[in-house]
Parts: sequence; C-alpha cells; structure tokens
Amino acid sequence: MWSRVQMAALTALLAASYLPISVEAEPGPSGPQSTVLFQNVRIFDGKSAVLSPPSNVLVRGNRIEKISTGPIPDDNAANVTTIEGRGRTLMPGLIDVHWHAMLARPNPVVALSSDIGYLNLLAGAEATATLLRGFTTIRDMGGPVFGLKRAIDEGLLPGPRIYPSGAVITVTGGHGDFRALSELPRTLGTLSRVEQMGAAAVADSPDEVRKRAREQLMQGASQIKLTAGGGVASPFSPLDVVTFTEDELRAAVEAAGNWGTYVCTHAYTPESIQRSIAAGVKCIEHGHLMDEQTAKLMAEKGIWLSTQPFLDDGEEGGSAQLGAAEQAKMKQVIEGTDNVYRLAKKYHLKTAFGTDILFSAAAAEQQGNWLARLTRWYTPAEALIMATSTNAELLSLSGLRNPYPGKLGVVEEGALADLLLVDGNPVETLDLVGDPAKNFNLIMKDGKIYKNASN
Repeated sequence: MWSRVQMAALTALLAASYLPISVEAEPGPSGPQSTVLFQNVRIFDGKSAVLSPPSNVLVRGNRIEKISTGPIPDDNAANVTTIEGRGRTLMPGLIDVHWHAMLARPNPVVALSSDIGYLNLLAGAEATATLLRGFTTIRDMGGPVFGLKRAIDEGLLPGPRIYPSGAVITVTGGHGDFRALSELPRTLGTLSRVEQMGAAAVADSPDEVRKRAREQLMQGASQIKLTAGGGVASPFSPLDVVTFTEDELRAAVEAAGNWGTYVCTHAYTPESIQRSIAAGVKCIEHGHLMDEQTAKLMAEKGIWLSTQPFLDDGEEGGSAQLGAAEQAKMKQVIEGTDNVYRLAKKYHLKTAFGTDILFSAAAAEQQGNWLARLTRWYTPAEALIMATSTNAELLSLSGLRNPYPGKLGVVEEGALADLLLVDGNPVETLDLVGDPAKNFNLIMKDGKIYKNASN
C-alpha cells in the first residue's frame, strides 16, 4: 500500500507534468531580465488616436518600466540594448481574438488525415510566422493548441501568446461535427477523428456539455467555445439552424463560471445569438446575420461582439477548399459583413477584431491586411485601438484563468512589453500592417526581441 506521503508526492509530480508552464519559466532569445531602451519614438499607446511627442521608453525584463519625453538614465548602461527610433512609431503588439493556430495552414483533408505530430510542427511554423507578422497575442477559438502554447511559453519556439479554448464543443450535426454519415449512429465511447485530435467535442445534453467544458478547463482553457448555430465549413450545418438548447448552453456557462471564466459562442443568426445571451454567454463570435433587435439586446446586456471583416476580395480563409454548398453559405455571411459593422457602430457594441482564417496558408499570410480592411468602417486609429487595447479588454474576461497576468494592448508604464517599431505612422496609414516584413522594424514579445531591423 502507498503511504499518504507517497501519494502526495506522486500527485504533485503528476500535477507538475500537466500544468501549463509560466511564460517566464524559460528565458527567450534575449535572455532573462534584459533591458532595452527605445529612444526618439512616437508612441501609439493603444488608446489615443494621436501619437505622442518624441519619447523614450525603457523596458526591463518583460515590463515597460518608464516612459519619458526626457532622457532616461540607467545605472547599468553597459547592459542596456539601445534602439534608435528615429521618430518611428512604437506601438503595442497586435491581438487577433479569433484565430485557429492548429487549423490556419492545413487544408481540411490534411487537417483531418495527417499525423498529429506533423500538424503540431506545421502549427509551430505558423506560430512563428504569426509572431513575425506583429501579432504577439492570439485567442484560439478551437483546436488542440495546449501543447503548442506550452512549447511557446517555455521558449522552445517563437510564437504569440495563446489564450486557448481547446476543443470546440458542438452538437451532433452542428458546426464542428466533421464525422461522415457512415460513422452514425454515434456509439458512446467511440471518438471521431476530429474528437481524437482535440479539435472538437460532440455533446448532446447538459451533462455532456458540462463534462466537455470541464475537460477543456482541466487542460488549461482560458475560455470555453460552443457552436450555438450553423456554420460555413461543416458539411451538415445549415446557417439558419439553432443547435444547443438553452439548458445545454447554460451548463457550459455554469462550468466556466465555476472556474472564473466565460463562454463564447459561434452564432450568426438572431435566434442563436439571443439564446446564447439568455443562457449567460458573454461573447458572440461572428454575428453577421443579426438584426436590429438583437443588436439592441447585446448593447443592453453589455455582450461582446467578436466579429471578422469577411469580404469578397479573393482572400477568404480556405474558401477555395469548400464545396458548392459551403461556398454559398460563405457568400451569405460575406453579404452580412457591412450589416454587422453598421449595427456594431450604431449601438456602440463592445466590438473586438479577429480573422477566423482557416485551412489556407496563403490567407494566413494576409492576417495584417485583414486588419487593414477595417478602414471600410473605421478610421485607422479606431481599428488599431480595437486590435490592441480593446481586444486586450476582452481577453481579461478570463479572470484568474488568464495565462498571462498583466496589461496587454497598451504602451504604458507597468504593461507587458509586447511592442512593435513601425516605419511610418499606422494611425494615419493602416495599410502599413499589411506588409510587416517591410514596415515592422522591430518585434518584441514579453520583453524579448524576435526581430530587429531597426538600424
């Protein structure tokens, strides 16, 4: 028999093996407690539409320590890396709150048929590319990203901060259920390929929903995602259907609330959005087919809208991989894009920016251009504020499940040092973010420099 001491030791060992590793656990490429001084920069602070006067910014470790229009002396100047800004713009790292780190690059066939080891390596390469596009933080809205997040946080490879949802929770036949008809009827205990991967989890009762939500939280999810209505890519999921019952949605909200975090739902239509709100969901993903009544309800309840600038400009993520029926659904969603942004502005909804790029390496490369699309409805400054401080406000809903405590999306003293040095003024010309290789001279995440072409 094992003694209580032995059992306690084993429990501690297992817990240490599975708990997410802190982002500060391992030094990155610039080493621990590095000090970087930016001189003569104009600051976009993530909140103001006006750049600061020429300023200096001192970063020590992973925090912004001091911002001043005057010189910043340092007692240990020999160990300070000085970056000459030459009047360029220093701004917060960009945030994409609807990203799929494991599913951005592979097409659907590759995603569903490849070895999970290969898919992780592919996602690792994409994570590095994402960071080098200036997106220092992403909220992952479905996929088996826990291992990728851990590897990035440990410094094994460069990549953005990841706020993981884990598996998308769906119903039989709902958005995210990629089973073939030959796999029906469902046998309890038998998992489909997409469930084995951890990309989705099928749940058809409040108890099943509660269990699947808890499984994601157990693995380190910072928020829970359910598909409350139909979607584009799933073959058996018409856009107009409403999937989860209110009791099922409420079970997820209860499970997430017990862990101090929140639920977001994939929902396009008024009914799916309204049912989500009635169940206590705090954030709606997409919303392109909503109506005036639904927008008013969201405003009254303070519900977040995390939506995407889907346009018919040849860059829709993975649209070339979709069948005719899915293409038709995508067209319907695109036709709702102007409407969702019109309602968001009219009712002053708390609106966040994301891309939802899926199954297309070429589309993933256009992530910054998708941000620039927002100038169709917003000023460049408004769009940048949305993609920095506003998105960071949404991330903070995770409460104590926030994997990266500290201020993101702003340039201010005490904030986490996720910074971009931009050759130009993106507050006036947002197209600059669409060519990060040329225009982002320096990329810093967590106080560590991952790109430096500032000379």
